[in-house]
Amino acid sequence: MADTYPLVVLGAGPGGHAAAFLAADLGLPVLLIDEEPNPGGVCTYRGCIPSKALLHVAKLLAEAKHASAWGVDFGTPTVDIDRLRAFKNGVVERLTGGLGQLTRQRKIPYLQGRATFVDAHTLSVALTAGGQQEVRFDKLIIATGSRPATLPNVSLSPDRLLDSTGALDMARVPSSLLVIGGGYIGLELGTVYAAIGSEVSVVEMTDRLLPGADRDLVNVLAKRLRTMCKQILVKTKVVRMEEQADGVHVTFEGDVEPKEQVFDQVLVSIGRIPNGRIPGIEHTRVEVTPRGHITVDPQRRTTEPHIYAIGDVAGEPMLAHKATYEAKIAVEHIAGHKVAYEPAAIPAVVFTDPEIAWCGLTEAEAAERNIAIEVAKFPWGASGRATTVDRNDGLTKLIIEPGTERVLGVGIAGVNAGELIAEGVLAVEMAATASDLKFTIHAHPTLGETVMESAEVYFGTATNFYKPKPKK
Repeated sequence: MADTYPLVVLGAGPGGHAAAFLAADLGLPVLLIDEEPNPGGVCTYRGCIPSKALLHVAKLLAEAKHASAWGVDFGTPTVDIDRLRAFKNGVVERLTGGLGQLTRQRKIPYLQGRATFVDAHTLSVALTAGGQQEVRFDKLIIATGSRPATLPNVSLSPDRLLDSTGALDMARVPSSLLVIGGGYIGLELGTVYAAIGSEVSVVEMTDRLLPGADRDLVNVLAKRLRTMCKQILVKTKVVRMEEQADGVHVTFEGDVEPKEQVFDQVLVSIGRIPNGRIPGIEHTRVEVTPRGHITVDPQRRTTEPHIYAIGDVAGEPMLAHKATYEAKIAVEHIAGHKVAYEPAAIPAVVFTDPEIAWCGLTEAEAAERNIAIEVAKFPWGASGRATTVDRNDGLTKLIIEPGTERVLGVGIAGVNAGELIAEGVLAVEMAATASDLKFTIHAHPTLGETVMESAEVYFGTATNFYKPKPKK
């Protein structure tokens, strides 16, 4: 006999476990299913968390090297790859173990295994411990996440060809690494390997790194990456890869010489594919797009109304914090609340050094959609705090609606941009104006002041940056 639950959550990543936890907090009986021994999902096991642990180490190594300019010399650091890997794994174990404890504290039953749809109200779970268990549900939330995209027709050994999961395992430090893809995952992992001693090259087929971010923000990062990496190749394609005894022979197409180069390892980072094609889902009315996303409405209901979908499977942007937000929408709707998914701003952060963060409308999007905007920029060369930490390479910008002065978007490139963007998200969500930011007192000296000073630039009254407002 199948066990029956009012609510089942399939997938225990940032969206799934947040949904299950909120449901339990609201008094809804809920079952959580995942293939891992504890909640956490790709983000905690093989994504956001381990990569940020390694990026912290990379930043420390860069700062130690940079300190010689201040008269502090630490010498040449040595990296023990086994201890570094153990540190990263320890971070993952502590966080996933903590999520397991929170699951038990909330008395949420947890099944470890892989689920298949039997029909629109039944799952069959192949338990990791062995055997099968059928689960019936009144409501279901799908939160099955995504997986790394792969290159077709590539046959390299696992020691030579890495995806983001393999790169985070850090089996060894390659003498040379080619990163295919200039998106945020490739750049984050590339900077980690460059910091620990690899000779890193990045290849991107478009004309720029980070195609989703505004060019002026990306330029701040690109300038620094060129000092860290051997090559940054844009408008360049990989047309052939062949494994030989001395490494992977890669043939490029584009403005690069030589056309054939040899690399110790190759990291493929060309995006992620949503896991919407769950086995047996064809036995439901859930609609799955050709790319693998599941079609949802503003309440995150699928075309099978008692089944919801959140996170990477529910569409772009595929970000952990978007999944967590959607989890709250779905659960509150199941609990009978009047809610809808309609955020004005979802922050995006690239955790390189310097970091890049943005939210709301970008300058590029405004141009594509023919939206009239005004842009105010404050260069960090005029920031007292940026000067004290010897990182004047940053930029803060506001996207402002003419006439109303409403803040439509915020972009930041510089150290700790990922922390600073929260004020921008709040400003966009609350429909704050440039005047609101201008008259909000910010502590001095801080990098957060650059948000206020960007607003001052808009009015032509920035104390630390002279740029008079053009007369109309």
